[in-house]
Amino acid sequence: MKFQNVNTFLLALAGISVTGLIFLGYTSTSVRYKEKRFCLKLSYKQPSVVGPDGKVIAVTPWLSPIVWEGTFDPFLTDSIYRQQNITIATTVFALGKYTQFLKDFLESAEQNYFVGFRVHYYLFTDQPEQVPEVNLGEQRQLTVLKVPSSNRWQEITLRRMEKLEKLIESRLVNEADYVFSLDVDTKFYGRWGAESLGRLVGVIHPGYYQTPREQFPYERRPESQAYIPHAEGDYYYGGAVVGGLVKDVHEVAKTCREQLDIDAAKSIEAAWQEESHLNKYFLYNKPSKVLSPEYLWQDFKPHTNEVKIIRFSQVIKNYAAVRPNP
Repeated sequence: MKFQNVNTFLLALAGISVTGLIFLGYTSTSVRYKEKRFCLKLSYKQPSVVGPDGKVIAVTPWLSPIVWEGTFDPFLTDSIYRQQNITIATTVFALGKYTQFLKDFLESAEQNYFVGFRVHYYLFTDQPEQVPEVNLGEQRQLTVLKVPSSNRWQEITLRRMEKLEKLIESRLVNEADYVFSLDVDTKFYGRWGAESLGRLVGVIHPGYYQTPREQFPYERRPESQAYIPHAEGDYYYGGAVVGGLVKDVHEVAKTCREQLDIDAAKSIEAAWQEESHLNKYFLYNKPSKVLSPEYLWQDFKPHTNEVKIIRFSQVIKNYAAVRPNP
């Protein structure tokens, strides 16, 4: 009997150990990201967004929600967060000809984005005089922050994390509870509310949510700080949306900025600039909430069976006409 009890105990202990290792593999901290030589490498199957039955999957393997239509009660979630009297900061970058997207972005946001909440837009632009007048609702305000121009769109993208980091340190740490950084060449088409709030929030890119991770456009050069091997990765996250608690987004911005600077010192520019570094960060620092492609669609894409509603989408544009360089 004692022998059987010992075997049972050892089997249970082994099971707990294996479970713990798997959990650690999914919930690694930023220490793992910065000190990769100490990483515990675990191979695991790529998580799916759509199941074999065609139904969407509403939870990640590390037990974070994936937000789809039908997975939350909008009235209940908004009611819970309204009681907390929160402020949501929202940063937007509109440099050069990208100011032409501001009117649709702001007007559609006022109709759909955190309606009934205190929202403060922080607009970075090199042309303050081009910012359109938009009627903002109660408890909504817009602050325009002038920044230098650039003759490379890649440089504009590369410096966004630095600007976000500094804004959080100088203002948002005292002015907001949550912050979202959003692309300006977009438009809101449906409700975006408190269901999107979380400690650390990423969005699944609409172009790759059913793509094998080997085909993700991760940075594949080992010499880059954004490098992700072909056998690793969960989802491909869109750089057009990142959010969460102010302190957690600050850690994202600070870490990505540091990694961008290291690459720049070696004359390396990651495949998709800040988006590449964001994906590296999320690989080792799992988001506490993942937004489905409903929260980042592309206007040129047809509707799919999985995406029942489009809430936020990148508009159709002629890149050659709006970007300062190819």
